Amino acid sequence: MDQHRSHGSSGCNQRSSYKRGGDDGGRNRSDKRFRTIHHQSGSDPVQNPPTSQGLSTRRELYERDFPVYKQPVEVGCFSLDSGRRFFNDSRQMRYYVEPDRNPNFDLRDGYTDRFTKRDDSVKEKLDHILRWIVVNRSKLNSRSTTTSSCGLDVDFVTWRGHLTKLLTTPYETREGWSLAVTRFRDTLYISEVETEAARRERENRTERHEEMMYWGYKFEQYICADSLHSSPDPGGVVNTNEAFCTVVQTRLSDHRLLFSGEVDCRDKDSSASAPPASYVELKTSAEICTPKQRSNFHRFKLLKWWAQSFLPGVPRIVAGFRDHEGTVVSVETFHVSKISHLIKNEYNCWKPTVCMNFCSDFLSFVKCVAVEDNPSVVYLFCWEPRRDVTYTIHRDSHYSFLPHWFVQEMTNSQDSHHQP
Repeated sequence: MDQHRSHGSSGCNQRSSYKRGGDDGGRNRSDKRFRTIHHQSGSDPVQNPPTSQGLSTRRELYERDFPVYKQPVEVGCFSLDSGRRFFNDSRQMRYYVEPDRNPNFDLRDGYTDRFTKRDDSVKEKLDHILRWIVVNRSKLNSRSTTTSSCGLDVDFVTWRGHLTKLLTTPYETREGWSLAVTRFRDTLYISEVETEAARRERENRTERHEEMMYWGYKFEQYICADSLHSSPDPGGVVNTNEAFCTVVQTRLSDHRLLFSGEVDCRDKDSSASAPPASYVELKTSAEICTPKQRSNFHRFKLLKWWAQSFLPGVPRIVAGFRDHEGTVVSVETFHVSKISHLIKNEYNCWKPTVCMNFCSDFLSFVKCVAVEDNPSVVYLFCWEPRRDVTYTIHRDSHYSFLPHWFVQEMTNSQDSHHQP
């Protein structure tokens, strides 16, 4: 791995376009990714200069060579039980059992009497990943801790889902996002903040929408076994509190990433490759009956499916196609490495290189903006479709997300590490 960067460099002096406003010496004025914009007002800003740089999301600005993305390596995993309790093991791992091509699974079964739904109004932020880090920090210790204030050999810690949103941003036309960033011990932590629009959508879902969300979990129950030697039990309870999560480490351009994401299941074949290559992502979608529906599937749904699985190195997506009544009428396997070829003939379709280059540039932007190393300071990056990414800065606010126990544990372990 790269030697640990010194605090304050933040990758900014690698490209002049990432200089903050007023510090570019005129060199980045031709870079159309960055614009001078009015700073959003915050209720409790640390500083509120009249202008700052924003990051453009225009697709054509990111059509360049595909950035370096190292093969993701699984460095650990964890499980969450029916009460969302953390366990540093794989007890919630499930095993894929290949279904018939036309299985006629009834996805409505059990919705009214065998369904325990996670309370999605409870925002867990990064807490589960942070618990994993505390238990496994010896795996992440920087080799330069004797000269550095940082004990983690990574630049960013986040959830896979947050990175997925970044990858799809240049093509997103409906949903914005807000991402809170805190620099602590020279690692940048990224945690999503629910937008007002997302909160309204969550609180006003129709019963039909709620049931269709259940269908995806029910599909998993039909084709996942709890152990290598058992079979799926579609008569059991669907409990969306339970989860198995992989923790992977990789590098995008010069950004060293540590992120976690939920895994649906793994290959039952004992000779299968080691994780994450043995993992399988499960999806449901409406059956495709017309060329227009297939085109829309390629242009919109496959983008999010590809981004979600490409990031952690999951090679296969098994999709159940359902009719309007919730019956799976066919099953199809998509190999993630072949999805870009599948969509290449679609007019004005998404491009993987645009997705990855935007994500890389956003992370560079964050490195240059989030410079104060302080767990109580949050840099809030916000984006709405057809706008630039903007940010505000907040101290000791309700946006703070690194829990005291984590800060204390990491500080204590670092202090003890430096003692003679």
